[in-house]
Amino acid sequence: MKKYKEKIMQAVFTLAACISIAAVALICIFLFAGGFPAIKEIGIFKFLFGTVWQPSNGRYGILPMIIGSLYVTAGAVIIGVPIGILTAVFLADFCPKPIYKIVKPAINLLAGIPSVVYGFFGLVVIVPFVRNNFGGRGTSILSASIILGLMILPTIVSISESSLRAVPEHNFEGSLALGATKERSVFRAKLPAAKSGIFAGVVLGIGRAVGETMAVMMVAGNQPVIPGSILDGVRTLTTNIVLEMGYSTDLHREALIATAVVLFVFVLIINLSFSLIKRKSK
Repeated sequence: MKKYKEKIMQAVFTLAACISIAAVALICIFLFAGGFPAIKEIGIFKFLFGTVWQPSNGRYGILPMIIGSLYVTAGAVIIGVPIGILTAVFLADFCPKPIYKIVKPAINLLAGIPSVVYGFFGLVVIVPFVRNNFGGRGTSILSASIILGLMILPTIVSISESSLRAVPEHNFEGSLALGATKERSVFRAKLPAAKSGIFAGVVLGIGRAVGETMAVMMVAGNQPVIPGSILDGVRTLTTNIVLEMGYSTDLHREALIATAVVLFVFVLIINLSFSLIKRKSK
């Protein structure tokens, strides 16, 4: 009986894996089948490196959106990754239990807040703060980066903390036995040993930042132009698709699907880059 149960569960797990692979394959087929005709008609260089997005005039250059996505994602990484990793270190090694019982659920709660709520918070709090203290209209790269930095914190903190707690205790104790302080042991012995899991958390956080739409759309300004500074408005690839898909037709609609293809490739490149970095670090 036990042998049959094992075979049944093995079949179930195999089926689940196949469904996951099939879902990814279908998404890829849909995107590339719908996007390549537009890229071919517009021209790949005009599409990727064109600086003007005016569908009414037949101009479909997405370079401003590519640059906007890069700027906003980079800003979110600069803000969110250091804070997330240091928070994970604090929770794993330095946080007293009474405080941990408050901080940990609060961080988990951040993961459950809808994107539109983050966007509304950014529109009411972050945008006026940026406008009053740094200048500009407030709806800018800086505002979007701050919001995305907050949104990726739960992912980075949770995965990084789990990775730190999974490090064998003898690494930490050996460092202490050699005379290192607790802080030095954590940052020089324990943190490097957990870098694989921390990298995974960072990659997932970046994926969240790249794919976020609603919150960015509410605070970024949505201007399809190349920004001159972090205080200028910007439009990302995701917001470009959401803003115009509802009324697009023909080549315009195909160009938006092609934009999704570029976004897909963008995320794929990020994942492959981190995988290569991770392998070299080993």
